Amino acid sequence: MNIEVVKAFVVLASDYVSHDPEKLIEELQDHVKKVTAPYKYPRKVEFVQQLPKTVSGKIRRNELRKQEWGKA
Repeated sequence: MNIEVVKAFVVLASDYVSHDPEKLIEELQDHVKKVTAPYKYPRKVEFVQQLPKTVSGKIRRNELRKQEWGKA
């Protein structure tokens, strides 16, 4: 049985690269819980250098999903 959880792929601004990743994850999760329904917050957070994008600049969510499924 596959259980899917919300995961955020985050590209850090240069100002935040040197910050503690665990603290950033906690702050991000707390913020999302405040602005959306609490069950929608990302249980997993992965910091990446860049997001895969199409020619028109849209994020290739399918590619992120495939990468994640390949890890299992």
